[in-house]
Amino acid sequence: MTSETRRVVGAAAGLAVFPLVYHLTEAGARALRQAYASFGPAWAGALWLAAVAVLVAVLGAWPAAALACGLPLTAAGLLFALDADTALGLADALRPVSARPPWPEAGEPPGAVAGATGLYVLVGALLLLSAVRRHPRATRRR
Repeated sequence: MTSETRRVVGAAAGLAVFPLVYHLTEAGARALRQAYASFGPAWAGALWLAAVAVLVAVLGAWPAAALACGLPLTAAGLLFALDADTALGLADALRPVSARPPWPEAGEPPGAVAGATGLYVLVGALLLLSAVRRHPRATRRR
């Protein structure tokens, strides 16, 4: 497999995993919010965000996949920070087929909690930094 083919496959894999990372991050943020509101333990939130961390670690090992998933995730987070109304309208288009937990309820678009708290920017920035760090041209040669 040539390096160009690897990059294309990596970019396709990153774009394919993007909705999963998006919705798992939102599920973790919702579970943390519910635990905070009920003064209870946040085990579900920790587990959902641990799943996101595993996906980020796997994507981080493949720079093209990390870049392809990190760019739209960071863009979504920045859109929530700059124009929340537009971001909520676009997030409603990403509603998953299943409406069962951990997916959001019908009245709240997916991404509202994680976007408003900045989790998308954080996860996306980590992916972008891992892609830049691992890129062969990013290393300095002496």
